Amino acid sequence: MLLTRRAVLAAPLLHGQILSDWEVVDGPESAFYESAGEIVASPSSAYPAWLRKRRPYENFDLSFDWFTKGWTDGGVYFSAPEHGTKSRCGFKLSLFQQVDDPPKTNSAMSIFPVIAPRKVNVREGWNSVRIVFNWPGLQVRSNGEQIHDLNCEQHPELKDRLRSGYLGFEALSYPHRWRNVRIQALPSKERWESLFAGPADLAKWQLTDLNEKTPARFEAYGSVLRSDGLGNLTTKAKYRDFLLQLYVRGAHHHNGGLLFRSQGGRDRYEIQLHDVPEAHYPTGSLYGHKRAKYPNVRSEQWALYQLRVKDRECSVRVDGETVLEYDRLENLEPGFIELQAHQNGRWMEYKDIKVKQL
Repeated sequence: MLLTRRAVLAAPLLHGQILSDWEVVDGPESAFYESAGEIVASPSSAYPAWLRKRRPYENFDLSFDWFTKGWTDGGVYFSAPEHGTKSRCGFKLSLFQQVDDPPKTNSAMSIFPVIAPRKVNVREGWNSVRIVFNWPGLQVRSNGEQIHDLNCEQHPELKDRLRSGYLGFEALSYPHRWRNVRIQALPSKERWESLFAGPADLAKWQLTDLNEKTPARFEAYGSVLRSDGLGNLTTKAKYRDFLLQLYVRGAHHHNGGLLFRSQGGRDRYEIQLHDVPEAHYPTGSLYGHKRAKYPNVRSEQWALYQLRVKDRECSVRVDGETVLEYDRLENLEPGFIELQAHQNGRWMEYKDIKVKQL
């Protein structure tokens, strides 16, 4: 889509309706408010508070004006996860008042903090921004000038980030103002198979390898799947090459795993879920093959996990960080995906489990 085509953009919302489909996340309700037809950040908008649209977007065309005077630091997030580091799992366009020459990876209009803009043309007062995200393309214009024209699939820092997620503004407690916010959703391209979004999806799984004394229990509580005991929850379908994406959290020092290309029994590969930094194979490791770089996971807090398996290669990303890469898989046959419960009394929870065949 060309950035010059503005006719498709939705009209700005009327006064009094601007925040009707937005919500403040990770902060007080007072962090953002409407005034004179503008969205305004208050002093309570300190990190990690942000204002996001209630629905997620994949591809979109977004434009807005933002006001800067004095030190003004913040950004616009897109493809942000429900949980986890927004600027690492998804994208952040930096909104900053300083004019850097040459531009830096943390300058105004950078894809923060990894890609510098072509130029910084921010000025005091109102500035216009337009973002067109239509995977793999990412185009950004600032005050009418194109400052990014990227192919995300060809950029090592962007190729594995979320292609769909939440969109919104971050203010870092500075007096940001936004107006004329317009957004148009563009056609979706991703094709995921949902493995678990609610209780009805348990029909896609079966219990296997149950311990006789403390058999595993996998129970659906709305959109959350909770496990305890010893045993596995196994897909009824088999997968060879795929991208698996899900949110995971567990009790302190939990112990479990994500199994793939499983043929039943011990013939499988296991990505360890074990939040003990000094463990022989901690979270993210390919058990028995390669130790992972320990990720930034915390007990009882959700994190985004992404497992990519293709031919002899597999990689693991946790909270937007690649913690494992391995290229010597020997079992190339399609197999089951399994969730392993490995320690009684150390519960684990999962949600939004989905898979995409590669």
